Parts: sequence; C-alpha cells; structure tokens
Amino acid sequence: MQVFDLAVIGGGAAGFFGALQTAEMKPGSRVVVLEKSNKLLSKVRISGGGRCNVTHACFEPGPLARHYPRGEKLLKNLFRSFQAKDTVAWFASKGVNLKVEDDGRMFPDTNSSETIIDCFLREAQRHDIAIEVSTGEVAVQPGPERFTLTTQHGMILQAHHVLVATGGHANPQFYQWLAALGHTVVPPIPSLFTLNDSQKDFRDLMGVAVPHAEVRIATTKFAETGPVLITHWGLSGPAVIKLSAWAAAYLHEAQYQCTALVSWIGPAQEEATRQLLHKHKAAHGKQRVYTNPLFSLPQRLWQKLCTLAAIEETKIWAELPQKNLNKLLEYLIRCPFQIKGKTTFKEEFVTCGGVDLKEIDPETLESRRIKNLFFAGEVLNIDGETGGFNFQSAWTTSHLAARQIAASIQRGV
Repeated sequence: MQVFDLAVIGGGAAGFFGALQTAEMKPGSRVVVLEKSNKLLSKVRISGGGRCNVTHACFEPGPLARHYPRGEKLLKNLFRSFQAKDTVAWFASKGVNLKVEDDGRMFPDTNSSETIIDCFLREAQRHDIAIEVSTGEVAVQPGPERFTLTTQHGMILQAHHVLVATGGHANPQFYQWLAALGHTVVPPIPSLFTLNDSQKDFRDLMGVAVPHAEVRIATTKFAETGPVLITHWGLSGPAVIKLSAWAAAYLHEAQYQCTALVSWIGPAQEEATRQLLHKHKAAHGKQRVYTNPLFSLPQRLWQKLCTLAAIEETKIWAELPQKNLNKLLEYLIRCPFQIKGKTTFKEEFVTCGGVDLKEIDPETLESRRIKNLFFAGEVLNIDGETGGFNFQSAWTTSHLAARQIAASIQRGV
C-alpha cells in the first residue's frame, strides 16, 4: 500500500496549489492529488472566458478582504501572510506574467488559461507529485498515525495529512462525508448570478449597458454600483453580480423574487436630480425631450424611459408637464424590475456555504475536529465577488494550509 505525506482531495485550483506549495516548502515530500472526474483544473480552464481571472489588483489585506461576503474576517488575517501581490510574485517566479485590466482583474499576459494549467502541470511533474483522476468519491478514514483513503474504484492509499479542496457544490449531499467526519456544513446556496425580470419590459434593449448605475433591492439595505447590462432575460453586469453575492442568503430565502430598483445615473439624490431636470428645462426649452438624452445615457434607454414616463416623441422641454417630469425622474433613479428567478453568470458557479469556519484553525486551516485534516478553497464557507477574488481565496487558504503541512512533515508528525 502506498503511503504519502499528503493526499489532496480535489484537482482544482486550491487542491493543485496546495500540493505545489507543500512540495516547494518541503522538497521530497510524497504528495498525491485525487480528482473525482477525468478533468484537472476545469474551473481554471473556463474562468474569465478561457483567459483565467487569476486574481485582482488589490494589494492591501483589509481592502482585499472586504470583497468577500463570507470569510472576510478570516481572510483579512490570512492575507497578511499571502495575498494578491504574493500570487503575482509566485506566478512570475514560474515565468508566468500577469497583467492588470482597467477594472482591476488580472490575467496571464497570454490571455489563455492554458498558460496557468501548463504551469501547474509542469510544476507538479517537476516535484514528482502523483496525480490520480477519475477516482470517484473518496472515503477518508482517520487513524492513530495516518489516514486511509479509498477511492470509489477500490484504490487504497494512506497519508499522514489530508487537504480537502473539493470546491463548492449546490447539492448538500456532496458534503455528507464531511459531516460524517464531525464537521458542521453551512447549507450551500448559489452566489454570483444575474436577475431575471418577470415582465421583460426592457427585453427590446438587450445589449444596452450603463457604465455607472446603482441597483438596489427594495425594502432592504442591499445596493451596489457599477456597470449594468440589460439582457433578454433581465439584468446583468458587475453591479448586479456583486449584489447577488452580498444578498445571496436574502434572495435565496425570498425564492429569488423581489423588486430591484435601478438608478441609471448612479447613486443619486432625488431633490438634486429634480433640480437638474428643472434647470435643463429652463435652459433648453425648445429642445425635444425624447431625442436628446441627459446624463450620458444611451439613446435607446433614454427613449425607453421617456416612453414609460408618457412623454411624446415631439414634446419639447418647455411644454413638459410636471407630472411627466416627475415620472421621468422616478424611472431615472428608481426604475423597477420585478425579479423572479436567477441565471448563473456565464461559466461562474460559486456557492456560499460549506464547512463552518468556526471549526477551522484560523491560522493554519487545520480541522479543529481531526488532527492533520486541512481545508482550502470553496469547500469552506468562503466566497467572494466576481473579479478574481474566489481564486485568490483558493491560493491563500491552500498556501497557509501547505505551510502548516510542510512544517508538520519536517517535524515528522
């Protein structure tokens, strides 16, 4: 029977990085990666439209941690040891340079996720890390000296340390084996999704984007600003996706039914906006309302708002009744969308929920229940906004777990 220093369950971002970090910190370690499917690093491959959004250019622990609806407190501490700038430096040391885009997202300068995958596979080979794919479910049995792991197809091995990096899953059944080991699992629910408009009143504007809007959930404090995209099913764009992360639990409880209010002109004070409209009316009385957008709004969107405010195409500002101006103001800063349902954002599938952080050592990611059992990545109750933050939490948690594992191997524990 083969005996390893470390067995990693999960061949995704966190699992692979944890294996590589352990092998780097303790050269000669016997490490094996066990992947349930026949595909390694599948999420890395499809991330960012096949470009791999490796991390985000936010290089201070506090501000970086504030991008995580779940796990902020834990990550703020962990980021002091390994954060985005350390990720950039690690990849650079392997010959992979990352570039920053205008919105802060970081990608390999090749614009290809294969660059990241090739790097990981090359490093795994260099460190002689064993990789087993198509293992199916892996049963883990703790022992007095080491763990016994049995794959679904009957392969049996032993390991002194186990790193669980199985990712997030919508089906609670996936976590049953961890519950059987004594861990509490926060029920998984979706995060990072777009909102479906039940009335589809804006479907004819699909593809129209507003660079700086605000989206709020009526009667709540949930609100986010940023680009908003109108789609054939409803609302998307960074502001909506970010909102879905922070309001994930609320929206799940509400069965994804709510009223979303969009301010197309960003966070706006009603009275100040009203005065701007009156000033424009006084200064441009002969100008047609319908054909001359204000606030740099796209022409088609402005005309849609005018139509909703019952403003005729030929109406000039001087002839605009107060009631129509009030309606236009309302649709500018509180345009209602009756939300019913959600749609997964592109290829990104992220869950909030997972192994309860209270049962994890906040310095080492080791289980408080079972010695030498570690966790990294989205299997934990950690999730971030879109933009490279979920990969960064994977790199950070696996690095800190690997550091403790490597030290333990060094001591012969």
